[in-house]
Amino acid sequence: MDHVISGVAKFQDEVYPTKKATFQKLANGQNPEVLFITCSDSRIDPNLVTQTDPGELFICRNAGNVVPPHSNQTGGMTASIEFAVAALGVSHIVICGHTDCGAMKGALNPEALDGLPHVKEWLGHCRCATEVVKERRGSVDHENLEEVTQENVLQQLQHLRTHPSVAAKIATGKVKLHGWVYNIGSGEVLCYDESSKTFERMSEAYAEQKLTKK
Repeated sequence: MDHVISGVAKFQDEVYPTKKATFQKLANGQNPEVLFITCSDSRIDPNLVTQTDPGELFICRNAGNVVPPHSNQTGGMTASIEFAVAALGVSHIVICGHTDCGAMKGALNPEALDGLPHVKEWLGHCRCATEVVKERRGSVDHENLEEVTQENVLQQLQHLRTHPSVAAKIATGKVKLHGWVYNIGSGEVLCYDESSKTFERMSEAYAEQKLTKK
């Protein structure tokens, strides 16, 4: 904890002064372009990976980068998505999974989560990913972790489309969805390409389209 406390002091003394104008502008409001939904895993730093500054990403994190399907029961993710899309007006939504995901390991072996009932229930939102891979391969286990991780990103994108605020903006072309998987060991980011129906290197997936502000 000591390094965290000293880090705040370093930020205040060395970092803040170099970005003072930016922080003073942000003190009066935010205008992020991207809603970035990713896992709570401590090994992922969205701003570091994307090299973005404060105010550019509206970040939502949870175990398994889950987006529960829309329902009348309000939850933190549902409210945050609605706020980002309807109030802040983000134009892009990224769902970013990652390699060696503990949540995906849990989804592959839910029986091992009996002592973590809330985690087990939450990861029920990932069951569709394991079932798809099981149907495709005939069985599913930890050997299929990478495929399940990718499939989970696609299934959470499907859940995202059930949210009224998101569906409305997609229908009018005001919001675009992106599915990514970040490789912790290599730093590579694979991106889902709708035309090829596969995850490709970012340079290939965005060869003709970029995350540029509308």
